[in-house]
Amino acid sequence: MLRAHKSQLVLIDVQERLAPAIHNVETVVMNSSILLKSAEKLGIPISATEQYPKGLGPLVPELRSFFEPHEIFEKTYFSAFEEPVFRRHIEGDRQREQIVMCGTESHICVQQTALGFREAGFDVAVVADASSSRDPQNAERAYARMMQAGIQVVTTEMVLFEWMERAGTDVFRELSKLIK
Repeated sequence: MLRAHKSQLVLIDVQERLAPAIHNVETVVMNSSILLKSAEKLGIPISATEQYPKGLGPLVPELRSFFEPHEIFEKTYFSAFEEPVFRRHIEGDRQREQIVMCGTESHICVQQTALGFREAGFDVAVVADASSSRDPQNAERAYARMMQAGIQVVTTEMVLFEWMERAGTDVFRELSKLIK
């Protein structure tokens, strides 16, 4: 079960020059926004990566607006976990051992980062409807492989309702509007 007080949200490489080639990118951006808004409301730390931003550009503006500059990490490794500065940032809060991830591309940077976190002992969940690849078949194979490795493959609504835990609260009333 995902718990807000144990979670960190990581957005992987939803960048301006890559986004147009991604299958269902509008859904990825919309669901990533829902996750980011929810994390903000629930006090869940967020961070993002940009794969070689000189070539692929920055995060798309709709998502970049959620982040402070110190929450965005440039990388050249496909696995963000291999980038020492990013790894230290994430490992700095071991009280939050649940890593909830979304982004692109599912079969490359998302998968390799998720596998790195898993090998390091984190509880990892990849949000399938907030992630994608250029070819949807690559994404589907990545989700199957990640599940075999003990990584949870979940949806935006699954994460949102697990983080909220119950109905009838002000937070529930506010955040449930994001998925209507």
